[in-house]
Amino acid sequence: MHARAVAATTTALLGAAALLLPASGALAHEVVEQPRVIAHRGASAYAPENTLAAVDRAERMGIDWVENDVQRTEDGQLVVIHDDSLRRTTDAEEVFPERAPWKVKDFTAAEIARLDAGSWFGPAYAGARVPTLEQYVRRVEHNHQKLLLEIKNPGLYPGIERQTLKLLGNEGWLDRRHLTGRLVVQSFSADSIRTVHDLKPGVTTGFLGTPPVAELPGYATFTDQINPSYASVSRGYVAAAQALTGPHDRRLEVFTWTVDDASTALRAAGYGVDGVITNRPAVVRGALRGW
Repeated sequence: MHARAVAATTTALLGAAALLLPASGALAHEVVEQPRVIAHRGASAYAPENTLAAVDRAERMGIDWVENDVQRTEDGQLVVIHDDSLRRTTDAEEVFPERAPWKVKDFTAAEIARLDAGSWFGPAYAGARVPTLEQYVRRVEHNHQKLLLEIKNPGLYPGIERQTLKLLGNEGWLDRRHLTGRLVVQSFSADSIRTVHDLKPGVTTGFLGTPPVAELPGYATFTDQINPSYASVSRGYVAAAQALTGPHDRRLEVFTWTVDDASTALRAAGYGVDGVITNRPAVVRGALRGW
C-alpha cells in the first residue's frame, strides 16, 4: 500500500497549518481526542526504567501504554534495557569488574539475570532485575496494558526483527486483538522498521525521528507512526504527517517524546499529536485531563 498524498501537497500543508489551526491543534469544528499517555521505559520517574517494577507502577497509576527497549545477549536472548552497556542501570561493574565496557551483547542472559537493576534508582528497588522480553510482555499482558516496543541498536543485532516478532507471536501478541490496538513496534532505524513491516505487515510500526516533510510519503509506505522528539516537532509538521495515509489505510499518527512537565504537555497537545511519551505519566495525564 502506498501513501495517498504527494510531497508537494504535504509541503503546502506545512506552510498552511499555522494559519489553519488554532491553539488546540485542530480546526475549530473538529472534535480533538486527548493524546494517549505512554509511560517511557515504564513509569521511569517513579521506578527503575525498563523493569517489571516500572510496568507495575504505570499500571497502578492507570496508565495503559508502556514503552520499552529491546536488545540481545551474547547467547541470543532478548532482554529489556535501554543502553547498549549494562553499566549505568546495573551493578555489572561490581559483579564483573574485568568485563569492561560491559556491553549487553557480551554477556549471557544468565549473567545479566544476576545483576541488580534497581539499587541505582533507590534502595526500595534493590534486587530488581533486567527482564527478558518474554517476562516483560507477560507482565504487560497480566496488567492488561499496551506496548510500544522499541528495537534498540538493530545494527548490533542482525536478525533481531525476526526474532522479536517470533517471540511476540509465541506469546500471543500477534493475534488480531493485539494487532488492532495493543502493540506498536518502533525504531530509530528506518531499515529495521521496514523489515518488521515486510515480515509481518499486520504489525503497527513507528519511526523514531523527524524526517523532512518531503520524505514523509516514502515513510508512509511502511510505517504507521512518525515519532519525533518534542524539540524537533511543530504544529505544521504534525499536520503534514497526519495528512498522509499509512500502510494500514489509516492516517499517520504522531507520538512525541520525552515530555515531562505540564506546560510542555499542553503545547504538544496543541500541536495535535496523538501520543505523548513521558517519564512522568501522572504529570502529563493531569495536564491533559479534560483536553
